[in-house]
Amino acid sequence: MDIGGAVAGAEGAGFDMMSWYMEIPVISRLYFTGAFLTTAACAVDMISPYNLYFNWDLIFSQGQVWRLVTTYLFFGMFSVDFMFHMYFLVRYCRLLEEGDFRGRTANFLLFLIFGITMMTLVAPFVSVNFLGSSLTFMMVYVWGRRNTDVRMSFLGVFTFNAPYLPWVMLTFSVLLGNPVTMDVIGIMVGHTYYFLEYIYPVIADIRGWDVKRIMNPPRLLHWICGTYQEPLHLHQD
Repeated sequence: MDIGGAVAGAEGAGFDMMSWYMEIPVISRLYFTGAFLTTAACAVDMISPYNLYFNWDLIFSQGQVWRLVTTYLFFGMFSVDFMFHMYFLVRYCRLLEEGDFRGRTANFLLFLIFGITMMTLVAPFVSVNFLGSSLTFMMVYVWGRRNTDVRMSFLGVFTFNAPYLPWVMLTFSVLLGNPVTMDVIGIMVGHTYYFLEYIYPVIADIRGWDVKRIMNPPRLLHWICGTYQEPLHLHQD
């Protein structure tokens, strides 16, 4: 790949940031915007990260319920680490929304709600303050499981198939001495969703269970996403 030529071409053509931003699917764009604005607000001291982190006692004893949301929006102050987090967030959130969830916005919203709910229930039992990385890891895990034939390269050293990506990232974190609690949470919740969405319906159909699907979006989500359709009632004369 000619990186120099690609950069020169991009400069010649002119990179339109707004066009790139508007091409991001709506749910991914909203999440990216929320994360960026939250970090920007912290950077200019409009808000403090101490008012954003997950704290069970503050949420349920003092009514600071916004922490249930902000814990998924703050990825640290502007830095190289923040840029990497935004890259993974936009890339894999977008790949899922444009791939498996194309035309199924309500299902994608349910996917995020399921992940947020499960991680919020786990959070009081582990020492984590911000859960955005776990949600991103969940996206990476599910995307990898749904794209088993995609080949990837890690630092140009070795190649592997997409399902191994979260495990490669987890191993790299261990080698660097970084805490892996949030990574493990993301993998566990991602695997739970993958089983309920893709494995359980197959088992239920084979065994003839009455409940074929568990992860069906409720009507409210379809209504919010503008995909709700009134059921058809056939009348016989």
